[in-house]
Amino acid sequence: MIKRSWPKLLAVPLATALIALIGLLAGCASAPESGRKQLLLVTPSEEAQLGIQAFNQIKREQPIIKAGQNADMVRRVGQRISGVAPLPDARWEFVLFKDDSPNAFALPGGKVGINTGILAITKNEAGMATVMGHEVAHAVARHSAERMSQGMAVQVGGLILGAALGTEASLTKDVAMQAYGLGAQYGVMLPYSRTHELEADELGLLYMARAGYDPAEAIEFWKRFAAYNAKRGGKPPEFLSTHPLDARRIAQLKEMMPRARLEYERAKGISG
Repeated sequence: MIKRSWPKLLAVPLATALIALIGLLAGCASAPESGRKQLLLVTPSEEAQLGIQAFNQIKREQPIIKAGQNADMVRRVGQRISGVAPLPDARWEFVLFKDDSPNAFALPGGKVGINTGILAITKNEAGMATVMGHEVAHAVARHSAERMSQGMAVQVGGLILGAALGTEASLTKDVAMQAYGLGAQYGVMLPYSRTHELEADELGLLYMARAGYDPAEAIEFWKRFAAYNAKRGGKPPEFLSTHPLDARRIAQLKEMMPRARLEYERAKGISG
């Protein structure tokens, strides 16, 4: 008869259940517009302070373009988008970094960085509004705080699992911990990262429309970005990636377009 240690057999489900419980207890927050429930264990002030510190560090290490047509456009678009984005007490800052990689990023507290490498894909001000709306949406929806909170929950689950396994044979314990780590990575962290990206696309589309930029340009931007990615060998399978596939992003934007068009028409009516 094989002896079983029930506490050890239940260790992985127990750790997973605790993460779910933390999510239920802290999931009273909701993302703007979408209403998606969020796990937020970090306060807005703590999150903002971390973002400001990190952004200042990046500015010390990366060359900045402070003047010229492109730098002016980045600041102008950023001001228009942030003007319609509900993020109280944000200290908005929009910086153009001299970096050939086609990338942009947002940090908590209203800090947004745009790389010069993405200018060839944005093409115009509405294209920049697509990128800026997406990044501002990350800040508004507090995606950084949510990722930090998820990481904290995963760490707690790992500690519980390790304690529950106790004196289990080293190989068995290692296998269990690796299985838990993989499950957390591919079952929690990566899916939520893709959820955040799609949510930022959705909110960003609304923000650019409310700021008076034609939302149809968002689809054109992502088509150009898809072409850029295709020339460089495409992307890994979506379940292995932190970002959704370009085709999925474009499809979601098309579904959102009627609502965005209404916001755009309303914004034009107000400004006219």
